[in-house]
Amino acid sequence: MEANTSNLNNYRYVNYDQSSERMKLLNETMKLLNNTQVNDHIYVRVCASAVAFLILAFFNIIINCTILRQERLRKHARFVLVFHLLLSALIYFAVCWGFYLQIYLELRPKASTCAALITILTTSASNILITLTVMAVDRYWAICFPMRYSNLCARQWTWLLGLLTWGLACIIPLSLFPWTDKKDSNGLCGREQLKKGELHKILLISICSLIILCSYARILFEGRRLGVLNWRNKIGCRTIAWHGVQLAVYILPNFLNFLLHILRKYDHIHQDAKDLFAVVNFAFFSIAQCIAPIIYGLRKEEILEQLNQDSWCSPCFLKNVVEWTVRLTQPRHHSHSRERRLTSQTLLSLEPPRSPA
Repeated sequence: MEANTSNLNNYRYVNYDQSSERMKLLNETMKLLNNTQVNDHIYVRVCASAVAFLILAFFNIIINCTILRQERLRKHARFVLVFHLLLSALIYFAVCWGFYLQIYLELRPKASTCAALITILTTSASNILITLTVMAVDRYWAICFPMRYSNLCARQWTWLLGLLTWGLACIIPLSLFPWTDKKDSNGLCGREQLKKGELHKILLISICSLIILCSYARILFEGRRLGVLNWRNKIGCRTIAWHGVQLAVYILPNFLNFLLHILRKYDHIHQDAKDLFAVVNFAFFSIAQCIAPIIYGLRKEEILEQLNQDSWCSPCFLKNVVEWTVRLTQPRHHSHSRERRLTSQTLLSLEPPRSPA
């Protein structure tokens, strides 16, 4: 009887040990799968930010150099704002590329380096949104109050607008992210630092989105009142449509990330599903935001005319690339150049050219 009891106890111990080993093996396998999945997501972010940075670097060289070289473009507020918009996007994706690359390589930067990366990322992202808001308000004043806008443009205030947007963009990172506690428990500079201040970010995005919507609504109303924005004016309708699409690809990803955060907080979706949606959201909208130089830069007739006259752009492949990208969003540009010029003159309440009697 005692022998049977001893054998039974040994059998239980053996089964318990085997179960423990199976559980440990299963846990290690799950951790390995999770780490592999996280690395894949980070790798996608690295590739998407790298592609966006390279595309924006190309257009920054073309458009921003053209703006800086021409005095008449440097003195106009809308071109200065385009300069700051492209510069902010370039800085954002450059730092974003380095930030996700150091996560993928599992580097351990210093606390000051991590804080600088987080601060620059948040500041440049905020400045993109604030610059878009100022651009919408600038167009609102130019179209609805042309005389006042002309008096303001006579003063040297255009570059102060860019400095003002950068100053406002610094408020969020400097107030929400203290320069201490920039590392997680493992000493890695990870994505957890970017998730702070969700409510403040959404509040800023909501305010800027409301201002942009109100400004464009007033522009549409004024254009219809003047009779220049109708279904027959395909150029004006296409321009407004492209601007709306570009604003959407800048604003929507922030609301989608906040929605995923809320759904995960109340356990409506699993963490793996949230991470997958988040990385797809980042990759898609990062590439979509690369259209901004075409929408706000190359579609402007003044920049295109200057690019055709520049000697440094004509003999190389840059001119062909620029013309190809413009044709994608603006077909038959030369045949409609006069229509665009007359539309802009009417919107700005300028006297259109008179034809001889």
